[in-house]
Amino acid sequence: MLIGVVEGLVSRLALSRWRLDAKTITDISRLWHSSPMILPKLKDGTEQVIEKFLSEKLRKVGAKGFVLGVSGGIDSAVCLRLCTRAVGEDKVLGLLMPEKDSPKEDLEDSKELCSSEGVKFKAVDITAPVEAFKKEIGGPVDRKSLANIKARCRMIVMYHYANTDGRLVIGTSNKSEMLVGYFTKFGDGGADLEPIGDLYKTEVRQLAKVIDIPDRIIRKVPSAGLWKGQTDEGEMGISYERLDTILLGIELGLDEKKIAERAETTLKEVRRIANMVRMTSHKRKFQPVAKVGFRTPGLDWREGDEDI
Repeated sequence: MLIGVVEGLVSRLALSRWRLDAKTITDISRLWHSSPMILPKLKDGTEQVIEKFLSEKLRKVGAKGFVLGVSGGIDSAVCLRLCTRAVGEDKVLGLLMPEKDSPKEDLEDSKELCSSEGVKFKAVDITAPVEAFKKEIGGPVDRKSLANIKARCRMIVMYHYANTDGRLVIGTSNKSEMLVGYFTKFGDGGADLEPIGDLYKTEVRQLAKVIDIPDRIIRKVPSAGLWKGQTDEGEMGISYERLDTILLGIELGLDEKKIAERAETTLKEVRRIANMVRMTSHKRKFQPVAKVGFRTPGLDWREGDEDI
């Protein structure tokens, strides 16, 4: 393995006539001075666990099927396939919810994914309601506020179809996004079930290969398409590989220095991510309730795992 890496570096040096580009310098530094990032590893049989989870929840609730937003990205593509494998394509509805700033190729990819799975899909353009909200709110609406409006408009559409058709809303957030709060509260964070919510983004990529998601979907630059040129990693300021390594270290209870070593980064970066996890915990919890009674919802009113 090490010999192969060295040979690759030597080849690149020869081709560049010994002029070192940034990538080569980084690779040499990592090879001689650092250990490789330790990424989460997908557990064998993960797809079967998720499919059973989906089919059992649908059976217990007694709903007629699932509805999910299909964006053309890897997360929704994985969720779509898992849903169809779990309960059959006739019980899954895909919603395509573009708006004026959405990349056209994403809409085409969404249509193709739904068609390849054999599921019914509906396209609902949310441009008009988004613009209506902007108009009625009045005053300036910054880019992030507008992105939240878009996410919440999509949630409204999904729950409309869920309530009309007797379906459950499938969320498509992964563990990486959920832990750092990279989702809109009551927007894309609004769902009945989160099938990939315990999989880091890098694990979702591994699972996508296992269940044969098209390679071009796997290779797409992660983006919520909230504005032109927007990317997940650009907005968070970190690659998913490094983010997942840090989050896994936090999950395992490792000390900051060890996490930094495993993620090939600084203590400052580890602390930044840990702070993101801490400051967004409200997004992952039931809203606080002032305790007055004997048992309080969200506090000490225990909901059984078997409850619907």
